[in-house]
Parts: sequence; C-alpha cells; structure tokens
Amino acid sequence: MQYRQLGRSGLRVSEISLGSWLTYGATVDASGATAVVRAALELGVNLFDTADVYANGAAEESLRIALEGVPRHTVVVATKAFFPMSDGPNDRGLSRKHLFESVHASLRRLGTDYLDLHQCHRADESVAIDETVRAYEDLIRAGKVLYWGVSEWSHQRIRDAVESADRCGGYRPISSQPQYSMLRRGIERRVLPACEKRGIGQIVWSPLAQGVLTGKYATGVRPAGTRAAHPFQSRFMEAFLTEDVLARVEQLRPIAADLDLTMSQLALAWCLRQPNVASAIVGATRPDQIQENVKASGVALPPDTIAKIDALFPA
Repeated sequence: MQYRQLGRSGLRVSEISLGSWLTYGATVDASGATAVVRAALELGVNLFDTADVYANGAAEESLRIALEGVPRHTVVVATKAFFPMSDGPNDRGLSRKHLFESVHASLRRLGTDYLDLHQCHRADESVAIDETVRAYEDLIRAGKVLYWGVSEWSHQRIRDAVESADRCGGYRPISSQPQYSMLRRGIERRVLPACEKRGIGQIVWSPLAQGVLTGKYATGVRPAGTRAAHPFQSRFMEAFLTEDVLARVEQLRPIAADLDLTMSQLALAWCLRQPNVASAIVGATRPDQIQENVKASGVALPPDTIAKIDALFPA
C-alpha cells in the first residue's frame, strides 16, 4: 500500500480506502463488516470512511465493532453530517447546533474521543458559510475533530469556505469527497483546479461506478447478490446500466488484460493517476474484494492506456 498527503495537510492516507455507504449496518452484518475491515487493515488500508446517515447511524456502530482492539493512532476515521437524522428541524444541515450535536453523536457511535476527519456531506445554502467554518474552528480547538472537509461541493462553495477560514484565521478544509470515475469526470473541469490551488485533496467515492467498471454487468445480466440486483441499492446506478455504457465498459477488458490488471484495478489506478486524488473509496463487502482492490495502489498507467480510456470515456 502506498500513502499520499491529503491536500497540503500533514495527514497521510492510504491510496485505497474503505467506505460503508449501502453496506455496513445495512446489507452487511457486523461479522461481515469486521472481516472486510480486518482484511483491509492487514493490507495497509488506514482510511475508513462513513457517515452519520448511513443506515441511520448503524454503519458507524458497525465500524466501531470492526475496529475494536485496533490501536486508535493507526487508523484515520472519517465521517460526515448534513442529511436529516430525524424529523427535527435542527437535526440536519450545517448549522453550528447540528454540527456539534452530530459530531458528539458520531463519537458515541464510533466509540472514539476524536474524529480524524469530519466532512460536510453536502453544501447547505441555508446556513452562512462563516457559521459552518467557525463551528469547525471550535470543534477542532476542542479536540473533537482534527481536520474537516467537504463532499460534493461546487468549486465556488469551496472557494467561499477557504476565504471564510482565512478571514477569521481559522482552519481551512483539507479535503473534498466527490464522485469520480471514468463515467463521472465532472470534477476535472473546475473542482480539481480549485482544490489544487487551495491545497485541498480529493477522497473520491464510487471510483468503480457502483461496480459497473468491474465488468460484472457487461452482458446486461444482474447477477444475484450484486448491487444491481438489489431493489434499493440499484436505484443509485441505473444511469450506468445502459447498453451504450456497458458496451464501452466491455472495451476496457483487453486494456486491463494487457497490463495484467483486473478491470477494478484499472478503474482505481485511473482515478489515482490524478495527483490531487489522495484516496479512492471502495465499498467492498467481502475480503477478496478489498484484496483485489488494494493492488491498484502504486500502479502507474502508461500514457497510451490513458489515451485509450479518454477515447472511450471523454471528459
């Protein structure tokens, strides 16, 4: 496993990280989650990403169980807040009240005294950016949070957050967590340049496009037990399951084979070709999946390979 600095911060994270969206606490039980987390640790994964809203808190609790007995300083625990956790009018968003209460609830569920990275799960236009930035300033000074970041924020909102932090002498966000894959390259135009300029690193989610880039759906069949066959999980990936997309994905197979890579490893290495991408989050549900995925760490794709992929999936 290789590690990268997260933006200009001193935090080093594994190039492949393990997430828990739609899996732990939901479709994968505690024993299954523990098996994957332990396999990831053995392979050098140190970044574990979750969110308060994943399975309504159960994902955080599952991660706590999976990390029991693991020395705290050896892992980077990242979680998020924004989406409603109840019907309460203040139990959502990025207000000072909700951020403080969400952080404390996540600390309890995760069984830890501090969070390495706390992220704004989405932007909240109803709350002044200064309020959110100052809330993180206080959480960091209180030792509850070490670093903060954002997820799915526009380049303008990222700029505003940095300017707000600079005005008050506070801590800038160090990370951005956008969707990024061969099939979703939107961040390349504005978000990546804005973050590179301001020293913010990317922790990208869905680098395998919900599993489509593994090639398992190339024939259009949705095998039993896969995400595409699940009535709830599949709703997030229908846009990827068109005949055109699947036909182009199938053309990645010989490209990967020429490099002695699996299609998953090719897709992950492609994301990591970007120096501003510090880590790619995978949603492994079995130990063998994380064992395959981590082999993408350190893989340098030849220029002609990148050109072939650009021709198939232009930005």
